[in-house]
Amino acid sequence: MVYSRESRIKDVLKSPVGHDVIAKLLMQAGKSMALVENPIVGNIKLKSLPKLSRGLVDDSFVDLLASLFNSVPDTPQPYDGPIQRAWWKEAVVYQIYPRSFQDSNGDGIGDLNGITQRLDYLKELGVDVLWLSPIYDSPNDDNGYDIRDYKAIMKEFGTMEDFNRLLDGVHARGMKLIMDLVINHTSDEHAWFKEALQNPDSPCRDYYLFRPAKDGKTPPNNWTSFFSGSAWNHYPEQSFWALHLFSKKQMDLNWDNPALRSSVYEMINWWLQKGIDGFRLDVINYISKAEGLPDGNETVGKLMGFTGVEHYFYGPNLHRCLQEMHENTFSRYDVMTVGETPGVGIEMAKLLTDERRKELDMVFSFDHLENPGKARFDLYRYDLRCLKEILCDWQQHYGNASWNSLFFENHDNPRMVSKINPDPAFREVIAKLLAVIQFTLKGTPFVFQGQELGMVNASFSSIDELRDIESINLYHELLQKGKSEAEALTIINGGSRDHARTPMQWSGEPNAGFTAGEPWIRPNASYPAINAESEQQDAQSVFAFYKQVIALRHQNPALVYGEFALEPTPRELFCYRRVLDGAEFYIEINLTEQPQKRKAKASAYTPVLSNYTKPLEMLRPYEATIYRI
Repeated sequence: MVYSRESRIKDVLKSPVGHDVIAKLLMQAGKSMALVENPIVGNIKLKSLPKLSRGLVDDSFVDLLASLFNSVPDTPQPYDGPIQRAWWKEAVVYQIYPRSFQDSNGDGIGDLNGITQRLDYLKELGVDVLWLSPIYDSPNDDNGYDIRDYKAIMKEFGTMEDFNRLLDGVHARGMKLIMDLVINHTSDEHAWFKEALQNPDSPCRDYYLFRPAKDGKTPPNNWTSFFSGSAWNHYPEQSFWALHLFSKKQMDLNWDNPALRSSVYEMINWWLQKGIDGFRLDVINYISKAEGLPDGNETVGKLMGFTGVEHYFYGPNLHRCLQEMHENTFSRYDVMTVGETPGVGIEMAKLLTDERRKELDMVFSFDHLENPGKARFDLYRYDLRCLKEILCDWQQHYGNASWNSLFFENHDNPRMVSKINPDPAFREVIAKLLAVIQFTLKGTPFVFQGQELGMVNASFSSIDELRDIESINLYHELLQKGKSEAEALTIINGGSRDHARTPMQWSGEPNAGFTAGEPWIRPNASYPAINAESEQQDAQSVFAFYKQVIALRHQNPALVYGEFALEPTPRELFCYRRVLDGAEFYIEINLTEQPQKRKAKASAYTPVLSNYTKPLEMLRPYEATIYRI
């Protein structure tokens, strides 16, 4: 089907891009998909949108939508077969942010030997796979996501010998290790980029996206960076510009170049041959850009907050590149892959992860991390009732040919417990509630360091305490827009990535037991009360609960591969069953701070694990219980 201004909404919904773009627009507006699924709205033609929106969008916006819908002709194919079992579907993954995990040499920076020292802790918790955020050589403009040398270890983290020792220690304990792979961009200090600048005839010149100025002095297009400002760096001595979607030192690679792709595949295989067990692929859906790098639509830019994103969030050659990469690398090893895919919805994700298409094993979709209409730096209380709606959509409609990733925290987002309710009285029950959801739904759970302790957001009292380039840039941008220092800092405290990056809280000792030196970022002031040492000795702690629920999942295939059956309940409750081969579990959750009426059937089941000690007639605030039927 070819989409145009004459296409109707009901036809657009048949396109994976069309379905997901409309779903996201509605979500941002706080509306349900039911709005466009009724016959009246379904028959509206795209060309009517400018009039119906009262000028909010124009004809160019409609043409852009049609172009996006036509860019990926593939559609998800039906699959009625059983789930194909795999080790990574049964695994529990633990993300380590090395800079903040454990310092072994007193320089205030976490390192590889520090991780090795804590392997027994991770084994005790019950995790199967460690995911390391980038440890490659880097100038650290974006904390390692600006890679200078893919085959070297960042000096602050140690040596390749330290890495080999860590990998051996992980495997000796029956665990696996995956690395963070950043291949949308490199550092501007990478040998490829330096060669590209110095030698215009070098093959490396086409490894990046260099373009001449639009009119001799302005950037080639109007794309903006995720870290504020234009997405282009100017190199006046060569009279050209180079694209960077992120920081000014993170230069985007040209994935249309076969030589670049071959160089990337060689590097991937080099690591796989060392024995690592897979990769998390950073912003992998951004690697393919629209031909000609056209200007971004201003309306889309206002809606999304970034201009140009429609030309690369799901580029025209994305699937071809991923299939080629899989064939030349991952298919040769028994490994797992998970792609970070901002902006991708459920239908596009099916294409990326359908096992028959041989692209990625899983993706990270981020729709559930914020409530509809909200963004990370908005100041609001997260409503778990919205989480239920999004999770159920994926559980019920993703299908058996694809596999979910289940996560609530990572290195780029504040602590979920604090977003839901910052009242300390509810910290433990909310942390345990999230664990119940994460370990009883269908998918692979990803735990971020400290999540198993119920760690909470920090309180930054000055911009000088922050280290995150995104937060610092936004702070100064807010000041330029007229915010006071106090107002700007309040906004930054609402969504800074540094909330997740404060040191791991090992004990109540100085600096949370993270370092004997001066930590690279101030520890969260909560560490005397929230730390691993005390929680390991407390049978009712969040850590103890995580150990129990992880063990329960490991021991019961029904919690991994079982059918997900949603129970009809009021919106305030989240109740479902997991069923497989005669084994059945019932999960009952109160998503609110208010007591709720318990479903009558729960009294007939056997409680297995709960975030409260004993059941009462009413469900208490944030109560979550797993029953065996």
